[in-house]
Amino acid sequence: MKKAFLLLLGAALCVCACAPESMPDASLEGTKVDVSVFPESIRKVFVLNEGGMGSNNASLDLLQVSGGTYVNGVFKKMNPEEGAGLGDVGNDIVVNGNEVWIAVCNSGIVEVLDAKSEKQIAAITVPTPRSIAFDNKYAYVSSWAGAYVNGSYDAEGNYTITDSKNPKGQVYRIDLKTKKVEGSVEVGYQPEGIACYGGKVYVANSGGLSCQLPPDYAYDKTVNVIDTKKFEVELTLDVQVNLEKVYSDGNGRIYVTTLGNYGDVHSGLYVIDSEYKVSKVADYVSKSCISGDTVYFVGAENEFDWNAPKEFFTRSCKAGTVSYLSLQPDAKTPYGICAIAEDTFLIADAGDYFNPGSVSLYHDGTKIWTVDAGVCPGHFAIW
Repeated sequence: MKKAFLLLLGAALCVCACAPESMPDASLEGTKVDVSVFPESIRKVFVLNEGGMGSNNASLDLLQVSGGTYVNGVFKKMNPEEGAGLGDVGNDIVVNGNEVWIAVCNSGIVEVLDAKSEKQIAAITVPTPRSIAFDNKYAYVSSWAGAYVNGSYDAEGNYTITDSKNPKGQVYRIDLKTKKVEGSVEVGYQPEGIACYGGKVYVANSGGLSCQLPPDYAYDKTVNVIDTKKFEVELTLDVQVNLEKVYSDGNGRIYVTTLGNYGDVHSGLYVIDSEYKVSKVADYVSKSCISGDTVYFVGAENEFDWNAPKEFFTRSCKAGTVSYLSLQPDAKTPYGICAIAEDTFLIADAGDYFNPGSVSLYHDGTKIWTVDAGVCPGHFAIW
């Protein structure tokens, strides 16, 4: 009898352990969309909506390619026990194998979900996480390490900083199997984008808060190169102020974007070659992504005019050429781009940044459909 009880208990534990993978999501209701132009290799596209800072309304949407359905708020639907939802400001989303990793900045959490079911696998504590990259053993997470600036406006509209904390940033290393943090290394101020290639981790430092604080009132402009075996910074490169995204083309070149200083330094795209030489390769890069051998980006020469029409371009990593992309979306505020194929794109529109935005599919330069998204949609991940 005791043996039978143990066998039943073991079976129950096995069922529980398999639950995240076996939970169905095919029955989720959503908006029917045309996915006939999607490659057969794509099963799902995850859309991370940042939400508003301090509003605790980050959310995760899902485009199910198999059923042609766009589902809003899938994290909350598939994880009802997480009553607070995804959290405060979703900053990055990356698929690694059959897992979806999400950095939720103000909540100080890296969420790990099962890509098949959207069920939570782990919630890992990392202070103010920003971006995520992987090698075959670890996840690397850039972190502002709790940096913040608080301030207030007086009756005349003058802004005064009332409180601040400005430590240097960190890159945290998380074991992919155990989902445990296994240490961190100090980098520059307010690190953003991160990429792994050839036993190195490249992290771009923005100084997005440092520029508001004495004594320097200056952005960071460096990329730290971390040796993964020693897990320490081995090289620091000057690139440009207020760095944001980092991409590896898989062939020894690292691409870095800058948002500029919103004054005399404009946004742009830089490349770091295998000998660590830094070169500027494109101007006016507000939002971007990489797919295969190509960097896709959005820009406008008059980038400080928020109403100016945006243009889309490609940068061939192999040929080293920039080309105009025949894509003119009607997005008011293009906030994210996802290359589905050479002629097929998802464009996120943040709208006014406070109300729900939208996601549109474009094929051969023509809009196929638009659906409602969450607040500030801007990050995509393909599974």
